[in-house]
Formats: sequence, structure tokens, C-alpha cells
Amino acid sequence: MRPNGRHTAGASQSSALRMWAMGLLLLSAVAISPTTARAAPSQAAVATTHVYLLRGVLNIFSLGLDTIGARLQAQGIPVTVANFVSWSSLADEAAAAYRAGRLKTIVLVGHSSGATTLPDMIAKLNQLGVPVKLAIGLDSVFKTKLSTGAERYINIYIGDGPGEPVRAANGFRGKLDNVDVRGTGVGHISIDKNEAIQRRVIAEIDAAIMRSRAPAARVAEPGVPRPARAAAATAPARN
Repeated sequence: MRPNGRHTAGASQSSALRMWAMGLLLLSAVAISPTTARAAPSQAAVATTHVYLLRGVLNIFSLGLDTIGARLQAQGIPVTVANFVSWSSLADEAAAAYRAGRLKTIVLVGHSSGATTLPDMIAKLNQLGVPVKLAIGLDSVFKTKLSTGAERYINIYIGDGPGEPVRAANGFRGKLDNVDVRGTGVGHISIDKNEAIQRRVIAEIDAAIMRSRAPAARVAEPGVPRPARAAAATAPARN
């Protein structure tokens, strides 16, 4: 019996559509995830790392940070999850641990108002002579400016929502990346809970801990002039 021509053509078209859909999914994953897989950090580096995760207003809309914290703890990475209003006391705590030699790598992650306070926490830590290895903001709700440095600052925001790009002040040291995720289906309340974004945050933290094996950049003491560096290119702040 000869095969039905229409059946054969329909099967071919169905297969092509499936391949096209799979290709789109892969492209979407690559667009929001780190481009390369990274090895897990060593236990020695993990032991002297602490990740501070700052929730936003009312302490109930940033529970995705709890999930990130649990995943980091499963890797043996110490974490603190707190409301953004605690940023100053947490900076004091981190500085004391750093001066005592218990802490070498400090990572900050914030959502919403927790992201907005990150530059303030970085500035206080720098004033106390403590470097910040990595800071990641998730949809900061007010215009923020980095006046002092983290080695790397990643601001993931929704360009057509309440989030804002972060600007670098003159003399800013470090690398600043503004990542606009509009059109990906995430919203202000869901950005911290999005699986792809959580994977990226954790991968960036793992990479920062791996980099901590290299000597940390010296942080200038308060009141001592610092050589200006060209700020990383950033998206312009909206009016």
C-alpha cells in the first residue's frame, strides 16, 4: 500500500514545528542564563563567604530570596535573609567578621526595596574598609546611584515596569551591568521567584566565590583620595 501523501506532509510539518519550538525555548534560556557552565566553588572558599539577602517592603513579597538562600545553604554557603531595613546593622556584622578574619567574600542580593538599599550597604562597608565581591539587585524600585564600589554589581530590572537602571557616579570603581528583562514574562512580584533568574543569581554567586581565590582589590580608607576609573557603560536612567 502506498503512503498517503497528505499524511506524510502533515507529519513532516508537525516535526518541523516541534523543532522550531524547541529552538525558541533554548534561545530563551540562553538569553537569561549565564553563557557558560561553572564548576562549584571549593569548600575552603565557601567557608569564608557570606551572602546577605535583603527582602523588600512588608517582608512578604520577596520570598523567592528564601528559596535562593535555601539552595545556597544546600551548597554549604552561609546566608542571612532579612528585611531591607536591617541593612546597616548587617553591614556592621559583616565588617566585624571581616576584620576578625572569619569572612573574606561578601555577596549582597536584594529584591525591590532590598535592591534599592544595596548601594547604601556597599557604601557603608567600603567606609569600614570592607570590600564587596558581588551585589545583585532584582528590580530596584527607585533610581539608585553607585557612589562607591563593589567588584561587580548586577542590576536585573524590568524596563517597562517599576524597576530602574542603576547609574554609576563619577569615580565609581568596579563593574556595573544593567540587565533589562522586559518581555520575558516576569513581573515585579515574581522576578525573585522566577526559576531562570534564580539559577542566574546562584551561578553568579558561585562564580564570585571562585574569583575570590584571586587577591581582592584594595578598598581605599575613608577620606583617602582614590584614583578614578572609567565607569562601566550603563543604561540611561529614565526621566
